[in-house]
Amino acid sequence: METVRQPPPSRLSVADVLTLGNAVCGFSSVYFITTAVLVPYLTEGRGDGSVRQGAAAAVMLILAASLFDLCDGLVARRFRSSGMGAELDNLSDLVSFGLAPAYFVLVWGLVSHDAQLGLVVVAAVAVLLGGVLRLARFSVTTMQDGMFQGMPIPFAALTVVSVVLLELPFVVTLGAVLGVAWLMVSRVEYPKPTGVMAAATVGWAAVNIGCLVAWAGDVPGSETLLVTGCTLQVTLAAVLPLFAAVRRINAARNGARNARSGGAP
Repeated sequence: METVRQPPPSRLSVADVLTLGNAVCGFSSVYFITTAVLVPYLTEGRGDGSVRQGAAAAVMLILAASLFDLCDGLVARRFRSSGMGAELDNLSDLVSFGLAPAYFVLVWGLVSHDAQLGLVVVAAVAVLLGGVLRLARFSVTTMQDGMFQGMPIPFAALTVVSVVLLELPFVVTLGAVLGVAWLMVSRVEYPKPTGVMAAATVGWAAVNIGCLVAWAGDVPGSETLLVTGCTLQVTLAAVLPLFAAVRRINAARNGARNARSGGAP
């Protein structure tokens, strides 16, 4: 029997438009990394304020992409998305949270550590492939409500760029970037940003954007703000799985307690 193919959806929902905004932010981030950081370095070898502003713009766009990604999910759950919603979301996430941070790592290595560029390429590829595998597994895996298996790719992207911006020793930075790539494909659980956590995520992104604007403008004290924000991002990446583990343990205890109560004579 011949399979009847359904025509593709012809209209984009509001959630789809937000998802496309995510992709545009990711592409724009790559653009700023190239034109404001890589090209000046290759042509003039300079590392002045324009490079700082370009790096800040690139990171702000990844932050903006994460906000689009959060909002399109909220809108889709409330008003529904088109039949293309899930595919558009994965493709946009790959651009903004897979390609953009991997490219950020690559350009950082070329500009600051060209003698170890081979190792940097390995780390950048690990970030990209970790994102690809993370998104593929997310598409075919059903997790319990309120939890992700592996570090969510937007959170991983922000953690990677935070590690780079901290300007730690090369070996530490490389190890941390590889660690984030591993966390994306691991079975470590992270809580989903819903309810109060979603509102806190939006506030956190807004504060980070403000810190990046101050850093790009070389405002007094902006270096401290940037280091503080990046340190908190990396700390959250390490600590959030502990909250997820505690939540799972408490749920298991409550389930066992309820089972005993239900089975009592």
